[in-house]
Amino acid sequence: MTRIPCQLYLISPLDVGGDFPARLTAALGAGPVAAFQFRVKGLEQHEAARLAAPLQAICAARDVAFIVNDDVALAKRLGADGVHLGQGDGDPREARRELGPSAQIGVTCHASRHMAMEAGEAGADYVAFGAFYPTTTKAVEHQAEPEILTWWQGMFELPCVAIGGITVDNARGLVDVGADFLAVSGGVWAYPDGPAAAVQAFNDLLKDQPEG
Repeated sequence: MTRIPCQLYLISPLDVGGDFPARLTAALGAGPVAAFQFRVKGLEQHEAARLAAPLQAICAARDVAFIVNDDVALAKRLGADGVHLGQGDGDPREARRELGPSAQIGVTCHASRHMAMEAGEAGADYVAFGAFYPTTTKAVEHQAEPEILTWWQGMFELPCVAIGGITVDNARGLVDVGADFLAVSGGVWAYPDGPAAAVQAFNDLLKDQPEG
């Protein structure tokens, strides 16, 4: 099987108000992005939906999948392209029943091969491993080693996402060992030259991939 080249998967900062829509527009205009995950915490659903609406429209205009983090009900309300589930956020089968056959359902599997296999059996569309590097986005409870990506690639066709502290400077090794997607938050939004420059830099790195 020919491997699809690794792609960029953006995760929002927790604060998506203010000028964030303009920053997202700049980022998505700088190069290919496969998906954008809307990740906010502690907001009631109406407020979350209000903040999501302009971002979802920006993604739709760029043909970027709009994925909601952790909240199947919000994803359904928005008509989002999919949902990303943590280990405590529900079953992929139930999410599939709620969101329909075309929804993209991802599952956080930390550093666990067993969790990843269970997610695949439950009908997930992708599994996410990490954190691979220290991250300021959330407390790192699970440290993943790059070889888990190689193992997954050798066993399964389901795409795998690498997450956790990924930057332009450390991403190359994860691409080389088998990540199908790089999930990046701070590595784009906190990039010194701005998010557009970060996306451009990531895509320059991702262009340089071996075939197959």
